[in-house]
Amino acid sequence: METPRTLSPPVRVTAVLDAPLSPWLWLVKWILAIPHWIVLFFLWAAFLVVTVIAFFAILFTERYPRALFDFCLGVLRWSWRVSYYSYGALGTDRYPPFSLGEEPGYPARLHIAYPERLSRAQVLVKWWLLAIPHYLVLAFFTGGVRAGWWSGGLVTLLAVIAGFALAFTSRYPRDLFDLVVGLNRWVLRVAAYASLMTDVYPPFRLDQGGDEPAPAEKSL
Repeated sequence: METPRTLSPPVRVTAVLDAPLSPWLWLVKWILAIPHWIVLFFLWAAFLVVTVIAFFAILFTERYPRALFDFCLGVLRWSWRVSYYSYGALGTDRYPPFSLGEEPGYPARLHIAYPERLSRAQVLVKWWLLAIPHYLVLAFFTGGVRAGWWSGGLVTLLAVIAGFALAFTSRYPRDLFDLVVGLNRWVLRVAAYASLMTDVYPPFRLDQGGDEPAPAEKSL
């Protein structure tokens, strides 16, 4: 008899919608987030260099050096927190910490499971060839990724709509929040895959809501 085995996704994105949210603070968050964007510009420059080093490490050893992995995960976490605070979601008024760490008390969180082995064959093609279909989708979602935060496109449009809803009703529509987080979750899954941090191909699926969907079960 086959026994079901729970498969946990390698990339887990969670978010908690803070309440109450200021009806007007979102109008000036572009100014408040400038210090983070400056730091992220340099962190993402380092991220690209580290990813190139990791590429060769995986190619020759099938391993992503743990210290480099933790640094890249930290940059993605930082970027997700800033995006969540600003125009990637507007889901909190808590100012993001200047930190590469996990920050469990912050409402936007990201975890990527460290892979013990990675495919030499995939590392040659996944970041440019295999990920192209996702890049085309994300170009519509985000309008592009700049220095570690994603701006423009559908995500920012929906976040601004949420801002106007806050201004006039003092409420962030729950369905809109679930959609915005789902779009960001898709972005982060693809970012982890394209950055060589996992061999698990991102699903073409919009998993909405602040919580990750329940792990799938696979029969043995």
